[in-house]
Amino acid sequence: MATSSRRPESGLPTNRAEAFSDGVFAVAITLLVFNIAVPEVHRGGLHQALLNEWPAYASYAVSFLTIGIIWVNHHATMARIERVDRPFLFINLLLLMSVSFIPFPTNLLSHYIQSGPDARVAAVVYASTMTVMSLAFSGIWIYAVRRGLLHQKRVNTQAARSTIPRFGAGMVVYGLSIVLAFFSPIGSLALFAFLAIFYIFDQQASAEVSISEADTANP
Repeated sequence: MATSSRRPESGLPTNRAEAFSDGVFAVAITLLVFNIAVPEVHRGGLHQALLNEWPAYASYAVSFLTIGIIWVNHHATMARIERVDRPFLFINLLLLMSVSFIPFPTNLLSHYIQSGPDARVAAVVYASTMTVMSLAFSGIWIYAVRRGLLHQKRVNTQAARSTIPRFGAGMVVYGLSIVLAFFSPIGSLALFAFLAIFYIFDQQASAEVSISEADTANP
């Protein structure tokens, strides 16, 4: 009675979900730059003022990389999905809600990361936003795999199922980032920078679920 992995007999094409998602990603990643303000200084003080803005540059870079990598992975995920249903679309909306919210905690962290107790509050808000984003993105993949929404001719279903624990591990790390934010806001931001770089080079999960061209040529 393993109906959860059964291919859906009906559903919606993925093109509208992808187009809408791309629009939200584009807006969110563009809004990040507005968090970097031009400093107003006396003559000769611009150099130091620009150096003092390092929290804005650091939080911008980490958030930009994070949203960019989410977009790349979202594109790769949607390429493996044949059709979507209403629950999938609502999970995707949760992801987009968290992504579009990222500019706010980014701005918050850039302003308060050096402000003692307020720095911890800002870091916790930032880490919590990233954790919700991670949960939603993981939920998209897990739901698609278990509901049978994947392309049967493009995806190795068994390999796809084997990647689910990897998403679980990622969610744990994001959850621990909230704890780290209480003790070290700068360390929390550094952790997200590490995760962004890690996911840039981590191609194993994507590669292992794809069926080779030779296999797709002989369905």
